[in-house]
Order: sequence, then C-alpha cells, then structure tokens
Amino acid sequence: MARVRAETEVRASPRPDFTLYVIMAKSISVKRKKAGRPATGTEPLYGVRIADALMKQIMDWAKAEGASRSEAIRRLVEIGLKAKK
Repeated sequence: MARVRAETEVRASPRPDFTLYVIMAKSISVKRKKAGRPATGTEPLYGVRIADALMKQIMDWAKAEGASRSEAIRRLVEIGLKAKK
C-alpha cells in the first residue's frame, strides 16, 4: 500500500513495472490439408456416350488384353489413330 495526499490509502497495481519478453523458438509449421477429395490425375476428363453393343466389344477386348475399361478405351483410340496414318 502506498499513501498519497489526504492520507488516503491506495493499493499498488499488481502489474509489474516492467515487461519481460521471452524470445521463443518458432514452432514447426504444418501444411494444412485441403478439404475434399484429393486430385486423382492431372489430365482432363472427357465424357463420351457409347452404345451398349460397342461397350460390350470394348469390355471383351479389355478382358482379353487384361486392361481396365478406361485403359482399353485409351489404347483402342491410340490404335485407331495410328491405323489411320
């Protein structure tokens, strides 16, 4: 306690008269994940309409070649483009 004019008692501030700054090491930054499904490829997606009879032929060819439907369609298009030359 401190005494001031007119003999009034005033409590001293509980705050210290100085401020101590502590230099701390930077914390490790973590790269935040983006919301949603991650990208599966960098190539654009193209949609096509294929008749059921043609799709059956493509699937039969894919089964014989051991390829997925997407891979079979890509390979058949490449074969068709090479044959045209």
